[in-house]
Amino acid sequence: MNTADVLRDSFQRVRDQLSVVFDGLSEEQLAYRPHEDANSIAWLAWHLTRVHDDHMSEIAGEQQAWVADGWAQRFSMEPDPHNQGTGHGPAEVAAIRPDSRLLLGYQDAVLAHTFEYLGAITPEELDRVIDTRWDPPVTVGVRIVSVINDSTEHAGQTVYLRGLVEKRRWYFV
Repeated sequence: MNTADVLRDSFQRVRDQLSVVFDGLSEEQLAYRPHEDANSIAWLAWHLTRVHDDHMSEIAGEQQAWVADGWAQRFSMEPDPHNQGTGHGPAEVAAIRPDSRLLLGYQDAVLAHTFEYLGAITPEELDRVIDTRWDPPVTVGVRIVSVINDSTEHAGQTVYLRGLVEKRRWYFV
């Protein structure tokens, strides 16, 4: 297994987990929030995919699928490449109410772009500095690990919320 295979597997596991979490849930259940200030499964899945799209497209030097491939319109949202959900308040979280097919379709589109980029990844590319605002500066490799970490954290939150939705212990196998 090479570096690209490891990274692809990491991203694919998030997608697979979302698919299992979504299985059998209604749009109402995807939008469930245990408190008005909490996130929903739908919002978490949308947000983790938006961050993934934003960060990986920047690394690859491409436009986000959100804008270039028309995903914003499919979500009935403005194609603002900066809107990833960071700083969303309760009303904005509640407004994200897509069905699971749309969420997984967007995730698949972002994965396709990511996997294409990873097909040509080299050790030199992983060491390329992309953000000098930090000490030490952020490299491509560090940013990719950050995207994977953020995605797995939010995917784990969707598992927890699924248990709350069904009012039972539920876990991803």
